[in-house]
Amino acid sequence: MEPGVQEFLLRIIRTLSLGLLCLALNSTFGIMYGYAFVEGSWGWANFAYYAFFFLSFGWLYWYLRKLWKNPIEFDR
Repeated sequence: MEPGVQEFLLRIIRTLSLGLLCLALNSTFGIMYGYAFVEGSWGWANFAYYAFFFLSFGWLYWYLRKLWKNPIEFDR
């Protein structure tokens, strides 16, 4: 396989896998365990969940921006 095409496919796989992992973790802890829903008043678990939620998506955005920043050289 061409090196440029291989690098492009690896970027796509990393993007999809990390995006789905981040989505699965946040959905599991938020919806299944109920930390995304505030019932009555805010608890420490709600604050921890939302801190993890925003930090994980911030990290994902930073990583994907860094990953796709440099163009792929298909002419190697």
